[in-house]
Amino acid sequence: MLFTKRWVKIAVAVIALAIASSFVIATMASATPSFHDQVSRTGSSFVRLLNKLSVDNRPTSHGGYQRTLFKVWGDGNGDGCNTRSDVLRDESSRPVTTGSTRCTVKTGRWWSAYDNIIITVASKLDIDHFVPLSEAWKSGAYKWSKPRRDAFANDENYPYSLIAVSASTNRSKSDQDPVDWMPPNRGYWCSYAATWVAVKYRWSLSVDASEKSTLTRILSRCGKIGIPIPDKA
Repeated sequence: MLFTKRWVKIAVAVIALAIASSFVIATMASATPSFHDQVSRTGSSFVRLLNKLSVDNRPTSHGGYQRTLFKVWGDGNGDGCNTRSDVLRDESSRPVTTGSTRCTVKTGRWWSAYDNIIITVASKLDIDHFVPLSEAWKSGAYKWSKPRRDAFANDENYPYSLIAVSASTNRSKSDQDPVDWMPPNRGYWCSYAATWVAVKYRWSLSVDASEKSTLTRILSRCGKIGIPIPDKA
């Protein structure tokens, strides 16, 4: 099937970008059992969701982060391919080609939302943890069990948790939160802020005061946003 559940959200977002203002964008999401509903919400809806998150103004006090504390990448759905392969397949708008194994994705067609470009070679893409692993750690994952950390790192049940983007923008973002980094594609800012809040809500992660202020400022200027609110993990 040409359009997978992840691509539906991306394809419609591309259309929305053509008609949205430079700041406000609406994207439509596909059905998935991990969503509360499929109702388009406004920026203020995500501000209210943001207000439900706990505030921790000493995130840097939670030391000890190492990437190896999270399994990247696993095979959470048991299909024999790892999460990177699954995301590349799901987000491609056309059937992918593979290399020496069926799990080695070589080419396809992907929209990199962070910089609004089309990429056809998989090696030029990174799979971004929307909320970076180190950010998750200091926002609450430092208290988690290893299985829960691994589940976060490979969360395919909420298609917005992981996203295929150009390697250059992913590495520019690194582990920064919205205070220090937002995508160069300003048309994606509303969806970016809403998704950040949604993922933190899903995993019961905290925010700090400056992060909350930045997200509130962005979302308060947004109209309808087609990011569905997920169930708790």
